[in-house]
Amino acid sequence: MKEKAKIFLVEDDLSFGAVLKSYLEIHEFEVAWVDDGKCALERFKNGKFDICILDVMLPNIDGFTIGSEIRSLDDDVPIIFLTAKSLKEDILKGYKMGADDYITKPFDTEVLVVKIRAILKRNDHIPPEEANEFKVGKFHFDYRLRQVTMGRNTQQLSPKEAELLKLLCQHENVLLPRETALNKIWGEDGYFTARSMDVFITKLRKYLAADPSIEIKNIHGSGFLLEIK
Repeated sequence: MKEKAKIFLVEDDLSFGAVLKSYLEIHEFEVAWVDDGKCALERFKNGKFDICILDVMLPNIDGFTIGSEIRSLDDDVPIIFLTAKSLKEDILKGYKMGADDYITKPFDTEVLVVKIRAILKRNDHIPPEEANEFKVGKFHFDYRLRQVTMGRNTQQLSPKEAELLKLLCQHENVLLPRETALNKIWGEDGYFTARSMDVFITKLRKYLAADPSIEIKNIHGSGFLLEIK
């Protein structure tokens, strides 16, 4: 029997927290729920979790602070922020801290479960460095041939376009930090190389435009997100 994924939930609203914990457990997750920010970090240190769901507005210690501390302890554990605030600055702050998703309240719990499973699946099946073929929505991307194909239509990519699309595929639905792409493909993180990368992103969007389920989002100041709905 497959072991249940372990969720670390930090939510101070007792009614909502209890309902959310029960809902996640019904959907075969194991949930460790903390309702006070000041207790969260110690609880996290004493357990092993597959994903963290952190409310931003917490007493004593806010969710961003907890997320930052968790990230300093574990570079890989996925983090989803929950908040009643939908300010752009808060959303960007969450992504800059390495969040995998940022969900504003109220939200559909069924959608949250889908997002959790998608993130966990990605972490279990991250394409290895040597993988050279990817399914991108309705497209097939062959990195070695530098070709993106849908049906009978094939688009030939330049070497840097292919490198960039491969990185985006390896980070599908997860933020690709700008500096990661610049250093890996261009060998430096500078103003002119950043502008050059923006041009390549625009070209990739054009190549993939035939499939509306694909979107390459620009997370301002942080990087890019290849989102496939």
